[in-house]
Amino acid sequence: MADSSTNTIFLLLTTLIFTTSCTFYVNGCYTSIISFGDSLADTGNMKALSPKSNGQAPHFLFPPYGETFFHKPTGRCSNGRLIIDFIAESLGLPLIPASEAGKTTELAQGVNYAVAGATALDSSFHEARGVYNPMTNASLRVQLGWFKESLPSFCSTVSDCKRLIGRSLVLMGEIGGNDYNHALVAGKSIDEIETYVPLVIKAIVSVINELIELGAETLVVPGNLPIGCSAAYLTIFYDSDKVQYDNSTGCIIRLNRFAEYHNELLQTELTQIREVHPEVNIIYADYYNAAMQFFRSPNKYGFTNGALKACCGGGGPFNYNPSIACADPSSNSCAQPDTYFNWDGLHLTEAAYRLVFKSLFEGSYTTPRFNSLCPISRSQPVGGLSSSI
Repeated sequence: MADSSTNTIFLLLTTLIFTTSCTFYVNGCYTSIISFGDSLADTGNMKALSPKSNGQAPHFLFPPYGETFFHKPTGRCSNGRLIIDFIAESLGLPLIPASEAGKTTELAQGVNYAVAGATALDSSFHEARGVYNPMTNASLRVQLGWFKESLPSFCSTVSDCKRLIGRSLVLMGEIGGNDYNHALVAGKSIDEIETYVPLVIKAIVSVINELIELGAETLVVPGNLPIGCSAAYLTIFYDSDKVQYDNSTGCIIRLNRFAEYHNELLQTELTQIREVHPEVNIIYADYYNAAMQFFRSPNKYGFTNGALKACCGGGGPFNYNPSIACADPSSNSCAQPDTYFNWDGLHLTEAAYRLVFKSLFEGSYTTPRFNSLCPISRSQPVGGLSSSI
């Protein structure tokens, strides 16, 4: 009888400790999100930076940006939520605020350093090659600097900081896409830009290693999207005799192969990091193939207006005009953005980001599978959708 009582008390205490732990680690996973990257993850940093970066506010600070979920522009380059927003909701965390260029003094349940237009490589690299970033010089290394400068406000000792970062989910972008985008728009050839790839990967890996030294234990590292399916590039290369298209998707083959090259090299480097740091969860997020399923079968997933044409833009075959941005007075916007995969020629709609998120974080498009480390499908529902894709 005494043994039975002792066992019962032990089980109750174990359950209490486990329950407390799961409450502390939101849904048993992470207490906060720390994010870096570009416009695919920016939740308002460019909005805070724009008065200092140039005299004209970016077009995504005006309607119809934000119309679907927030009902106003927030600095997000979409009509609503981004992948980072869906991650936060699925973990039971509030939407992650922008750091406002490192001015945030409290980590709370997350902080975001991503800036629209940001590159992996520093501006000096691109400027030496005649490419100038029209939006920001907040490269990945600059964002890391903001984070490190903020650490004394978040935690008082090195061990406390390591513990805080270790309990956080660190999102590494997407980052690197703009290193190629800015150069392509400036007229650089794909052959020349391919020489950037090892340097871009090296810059990303360098920051990952530094974050691990600071205490990061779980990092999500996205690959590049299939840029050959972008309405912007489909417009820029429209009617070019030198361009070959994938008959199954309508995407530009050479540009997608370029994105695949970046992703292959990135995965090789991530494998090496795993070998050096087996105690750290390095999660590759396959943005490319997660998105390609929707380019191959847009109607199957509800994108009845297709995956290539932008919802909001300046007209033309793909509703994209580099001289007439979405939100420009002469631009047009669709009535049903949820039936479009592409939002403004460069970025995706909230509906697209939601399905890409589900494919990645509840599906099979991460290595290792994120859901095996943190079963977020058991957490609160995202946008009223089921957990299956």
